[in-house]
Amino acid sequence: MHIITQIAVSVFGTLSAYGLFLGAQFLYQQLTSPLRNLPGPPNSSWIYGNSKEIQSAANSVAHEKWVEEHGNTIVYKWFFSYRLFTLDVKAINHVLMSGPYTYQKPGFLQRFLTDLLGSGLLVQESDQHRLQRKVMNPAFGGAQIREMTDIFVEESLHLKDIWLSQMSSDDKATRIDVPLWLSRMTLDVIGRAGFNYRFNALDSIEPDPLNKAFSTIFGTANKISLWTVFRNLIPILRVFPTANGSTMKESKSIMDRIGRELLEESKRHLYATGEKDENWSARDLLSLLVRSNMSKDIAENQRMTDEDVLAQIPTFLVAGHETSATATTWALFSMVKNKEIQRKLREELLEVTTENPTMDVLNSLPYLDAVVRETLRIHAPVAGTSRVATKDDILPLEIPFTDKNGVVHDGVRVRKGETIFIPILAMNRSKALWGEDARDFKPERWITPGGVPSAVSAIPGVWGNMLSFLGGPHACIGYRFALVEVKALLFVLVRAFEFDLAVPEEDVIAKTSIVQRPHLKSEPEKGSQLPLLIKPYVPS
Repeated sequence: MHIITQIAVSVFGTLSAYGLFLGAQFLYQQLTSPLRNLPGPPNSSWIYGNSKEIQSAANSVAHEKWVEEHGNTIVYKWFFSYRLFTLDVKAINHVLMSGPYTYQKPGFLQRFLTDLLGSGLLVQESDQHRLQRKVMNPAFGGAQIREMTDIFVEESLHLKDIWLSQMSSDDKATRIDVPLWLSRMTLDVIGRAGFNYRFNALDSIEPDPLNKAFSTIFGTANKISLWTVFRNLIPILRVFPTANGSTMKESKSIMDRIGRELLEESKRHLYATGEKDENWSARDLLSLLVRSNMSKDIAENQRMTDEDVLAQIPTFLVAGHETSATATTWALFSMVKNKEIQRKLREELLEVTTENPTMDVLNSLPYLDAVVRETLRIHAPVAGTSRVATKDDILPLEIPFTDKNGVVHDGVRVRKGETIFIPILAMNRSKALWGEDARDFKPERWITPGGVPSAVSAIPGVWGNMLSFLGGPHACIGYRFALVEVKALLFVLVRAFEFDLAVPEEDVIAKTSIVQRPHLKSEPEKGSQLPLLIKPYVPS
């Protein structure tokens, strides 16, 4: 017993010393950080920093308020650490476009995503990210998305029929929680288009096992607690299990089992008899990925392992499911606030003589394109992300800042390990870039000559001169998929229904949980929702 006590005391002493060392090292880094002299809001809490102000406000509102008060480039506290925030286009270009090695996802974010998704494309950095992207690129080309458009339209029509069946017989509008149904529909789409799997989410009362596992993982991973922060700061704490650990493990096991079955099915088709099956015509993303991975154009040592391929399934679910549902939800919300936009879009859509448009038809509709662009600008599904410097660097600035000591700087010195917030939403609606009406929903800006200011051409986005799909090596690989899916949904729904708000406009607020979703201030306990009043459109 004496020996056990000695061992316990020794272990406790070692851990305590290690913890003190890490704490002292962290404190020294904060006290000597070159970011500490930047302008910014006062620290609200010694523990939480400014994080509670950010989380309690609507997306990006706190950041935009601080920029108006302190300038374009500021610093604030995120729990215990400094975090750099800038709307300077030159600086954001430097961070996103300087290559895959200098600025990467923070270690905390990488661990969080790995726990959720495995080693998929959203998690990888540097050479591994480049190799995975090279293999996956062929699956996301325009020709491949063109062939998937039928799935987008079919599932949109299925949703339309379900809503029609719920309409009252007295021509009164029916209250429907739009994001709930759109989420089910886009899940069915990504199941079929992503990996040839039928969730049947629109028709089933009970969730499919893969759907349930996916929902459980994300339901338990949405909130950041102090324990999560401490586990991130002190690596040894990660050996201790979390309260949701066993549930997460079971759900991941289900996802892995079903994923392996889907992967083996694709591989069986590809090499049914030990020879490549040239007649195999499957066009889901997983099948295309397997085909690309086995291509002669990919060197043996650059091919993805089965584990890497499997990790793309939850990646497809994350990137191709809630983002499209959320974007469509915000598009409808914007159109119930401005009925003229809804009327103009419906008028354009009804000029199309078929209810089964191709991708080319959808992309040829200028006002539909403008509505989608404006939705993704004002309501980018992902409001922001972050990067950490992997080495000491200087961020060049287009607009100099004056530090707390009155010294003017035309660059920001960033030390290895420090975090830069990428302000997707704030840059998309920056008045300095987009004009005084930057926060107004105006699709006409995209089709009126001179409607889009020339200044936005400097934004390093992969699409539409905005940051919604990011830019550089980590730009969203599936942006074409998302755009056509949202267009298909709006095409079908706006032709078929008239939409109105079922709650006061001021009751709706955007909150982030992986993506930014609508919530009601009056019913925060119910989570994401947006009740709309819907009735069939009847031509006058």
